[in-house]
Amino acid sequence: MFEGPSALTLDGKGRVSMPARYRDDLQTLCAGRLTVTKHPHGCLMVFPRPNWETFREKVAQLPFSQVGIKRVFLGHADDVEWDATFRFLVRPELRTWAGLDKDVTLLGMGSHFELWNTPVYAANEARLVQEQQATGALDELLTF
Repeated sequence: MFEGPSALTLDGKGRVSMPARYRDDLQTLCAGRLTVTKHPHGCLMVFPRPNWETFREKVAQLPFSQVGIKRVFLGHADDVEWDATFRFLVRPELRTWAGLDKDVTLLGMGSHFELWNTPVYAANEARLVQEQQATGALDELLTF
């Protein structure tokens, strides 16, 4: 399971390096074969290929009334492989859509990663925390 944030830099060619802490597990799991696609929240999802295949099947089974969601996930999916230095390319259309520039944040989300524009992610997280504090929605979760 992948978890935790990593502050990364998108290079001039649109490549990002997978953090060292994930490389061995990903090499075993997928030999560096990844799938990148849109997330409706404005970031990109980065899946190890076997985990993508599981997710893809779930999305494919959605009813026709959910064709818009299918388009978001399946219609924009891009299969990539990392290079000898563990960098993978993020297609220009996906970079533009997610507003990825130089500073990006890779978040481990269990079975996959989210790739965010760092300032956008920080603003979203701050807003979410403020909303949760205002409503007390996290109180039960944080009670041990």
